[in-house]
Amino acid sequence: MGYRPDLLEARRGYIATHVRRPGFRAVGAQAPPAGLRPGARAASRRAETRRKWYEIIGLTTPAIVIYVMFVLVPMGFAFYYSLFRWRGVGPPTEYVGFRNYTLAFQDPIFLDALRNNAIIVFGSLLIQGPVALGIALLLNRRFRGRSAFRLLVFVPYVLAEVTVGIMWKLILTENGTLDALLQSIGLGGLVQAWLADLDVVIWTLLFVLTWKYVGFAIILLLAGLSNVPQELNEAAEIDGASWWQIQRHVTLPLLGPTIRIWMFLSMIGSLQVFDMVWVTSVPAVRSLGASATMATYMVDNGFFARLWGYGNAVAVILFAISFVAALLFQRFLLRRDIEGAITRKGK
Repeated sequence: MGYRPDLLEARRGYIATHVRRPGFRAVGAQAPPAGLRPGARAASRRAETRRKWYEIIGLTTPAIVIYVMFVLVPMGFAFYYSLFRWRGVGPPTEYVGFRNYTLAFQDPIFLDALRNNAIIVFGSLLIQGPVALGIALLLNRRFRGRSAFRLLVFVPYVLAEVTVGIMWKLILTENGTLDALLQSIGLGGLVQAWLADLDVVIWTLLFVLTWKYVGFAIILLLAGLSNVPQELNEAAEIDGASWWQIQRHVTLPLLGPTIRIWMFLSMIGSLQVFDMVWVTSVPAVRSLGASATMATYMVDNGFFARLWGYGNAVAVILFAISFVAALLFQRFLLRRDIEGAITRKGK
């Protein structure tokens, strides 16, 4: 069909007459609200924004109120009472300023508690981490009885801390189960005062804590291993990589975020450990600082010795150390995970 100028002019006239006339709306187009001027549209957008903010405020207010009441307010009271010499009876009146803080750092028992917390932190990271990683890699492979073995390694973690503490105290006491076992197999020379020797007790407690909490690390690492694509391991195996090379160059780098999260949780938990040490250790040994932690020291001096102002000062110190450690860990180790991208040099 050839070019028809007359038909083209007819189409242009139809469009000018019908399509472009005022009020025309194309088929499928959404008509604007009747009588809605630009100012009214702006007001409608502002009302929608306010409605969203009301929803946010309504949903977050209960959580904020609970957080303020049960976290920020007690922290404020703890700091306030730490500035007084107070026995817990009546309002505090004997203001001593930061004297309680200086007394804490001058007390050798508190310094021993700081040392013990540091031993537990680094011991947990250096012992629990490799042990949990090795068991997790083993349990990630298919073999008969894998489910039962997973259950066995996780059982200690789900047991109550008081139950575990009493159990190990009975095992490690003098002439207890462990001593009897060592003597029965001809290793009686290894028998120690596991919970009474000032040089041995902290390492005994570290072993008990490792036995208790290594199951949590294993389960966390197994969850991370389940997210490692199996195709990458198969591709590396096809390229000739050994099992160790696959774990080192494929699995461990992809497991890095999970390992860092576990390290963070283990560090904070080790700084604030209380119940396991309190139940397992001997009070006389703990009072000498050999098995004390910052939390047990706080309870011994704040609650039992009724030095409430001093105990609050120790609580504030414990919070400050944990808070600074969390900030530093987040700044230098968790930053890439929080930002969702790998940090590269020069950026």
